[in-house]
Amino acid sequence: MPATVISDRYELLDELSHGGMGDVWRGYDAVLDRPVAVKLIRQAAVTSPQLAEELAKRFRREARITARIQHPGVPQVYDAVLDESYERLFLVMELVDGVPLSAYLQPDHPLPVSWAAAVAAQVATVLSHAHDVPVIHRDLKPNNILVARDGTVKVLDFGIAAILRTDVTKLTATGSPVGTHQYMSPEQVRGGRITPQTDLYALGCVLHELLASTPVFTGGNEYALMHQHLAAAPVPLRQLRPNVPEALEHLVLHLLRKAPESRPADTQEVYARLLPFLPAAGSVPTQAETGPLGAPDPTGVFRNPYAPRSRAQKPPAAVRTPTTLELQPLPVPDELRAAIKEAYAHSDALLDDGRFAQAVEVLGAVIEPAARALGSDSRDVLGLRRRRAAVRFLGGDYRAALPEFEALAGAYARTAGPTGTSARECHAQAARCRAELGQVTEALHELQGVLDVVSRLDGDVSEEAIELRHGIAVLLLAQGRVIEALRLLEPLHEDLVMVYGPDDELALEVAEMLARIRLDLNGRAPD
Repeated sequence: MPATVISDRYELLDELSHGGMGDVWRGYDAVLDRPVAVKLIRQAAVTSPQLAEELAKRFRREARITARIQHPGVPQVYDAVLDESYERLFLVMELVDGVPLSAYLQPDHPLPVSWAAAVAAQVATVLSHAHDVPVIHRDLKPNNILVARDGTVKVLDFGIAAILRTDVTKLTATGSPVGTHQYMSPEQVRGGRITPQTDLYALGCVLHELLASTPVFTGGNEYALMHQHLAAAPVPLRQLRPNVPEALEHLVLHLLRKAPESRPADTQEVYARLLPFLPAAGSVPTQAETGPLGAPDPTGVFRNPYAPRSRAQKPPAAVRTPTTLELQPLPVPDELRAAIKEAYAHSDALLDDGRFAQAVEVLGAVIEPAARALGSDSRDVLGLRRRRAAVRFLGGDYRAALPEFEALAGAYARTAGPTGTSARECHAQAARCRAELGQVTEALHELQGVLDVVSRLDGDVSEEAIELRHGIAVLLLAQGRVIEALRLLEPLHEDLVMVYGPDDELALEVAEMLARIRLDLNGRAPD
């Protein structure tokens, strides 16, 4: 029987795994003469050609962001293909020969402490690189962790949960939160802001299961599991397995704290706390360190040291005061005006194709000459810089977009006043960058400041105010501040129904958030 061929290039040979988000096939790239893994996103996720095109754009965007994670623990992404029927989407990636972590989990046969610590440390190393991009996994679990034959841990499916998350693509009819219930953080259950600490919670669930041979929570159904993640205290590991070192038990409990900001600061801290339980360089495994028969040994890479990348050091922000000459409006020369118009058109075309990095370069090439000719605070230059910041945000480069939005907010405050629309919008975008980078407290403070101004000028039911109120509520939920979020969301829902009607998309989303909060508070499934 001939193999199925997609895109006139990739042959699907045999199925490797069957999962909730799609099937993985062993394939072959006929052009480059190499084996590949091909992930088929389920047809049920795509219900129309229009939705297929939307999903394809998002798929390619997430594939490009994932490809920026430069670490051997992340399989390389080669291609994203929409087939001719507009019904299926394929992700083509590096084929890894290894064993899924779920195969290591055997009831009543917990792993050696050094094995569990080695897996967790390698996952932390991978996450340190991902979170630096930043990319958040959102669905870390044993089935998404593979131990290659040389003992290297590979973290699979970066970007898949982001592609299918319902707050962006609306691909599911249920509105269910993305994630696997046994490893889902409280903020995911509530529908709150996802941050790097969300991955740390899932890592705590995985490490607990490796050491105890049982999940943290085992509710009888998904609602019971979600409520346990919201309200139940995990059983300390030493009550389940007395020989677990006390410090390791403390680390797992720290990772499993309900509030994201109460968890470890970052993956580097987690790695440092795992170090005492990893084998020393040059050491030989003892009999007690023997793991499952035939399984690759994840401790091997630590016998030859293997560590995460160093934390990025923030460069001091350069503050430049414009001269009086620069603040004076100047006419735009015809040649420069044409270059600016071309930069906008070219960047638009690149955005349509999802080529964010190249669009940033195109805009940057005209910003500098325009600033020299017109002044750094001219309307044309600020417009170009704002477009570049927006492209960076859309492309997931929040670390670069943040200082640009902050600088733009200051520039618009100088030129149009601190309460002007442009200054407010740039402050809000800077806050959203902070939220994506896990700086939730700072993001909340900045969004609240913008909302205070908007409410004073335009009232609480303007489109801008409603968007800000919703964003603040999502961040409050991410911090576990459920009562405060409830007090904000209930009047927001009433305003949305009054202004836009009960079937408005955001009104329905807020109603779903309120239902989850009531599940949290009442400890039972909504009727």
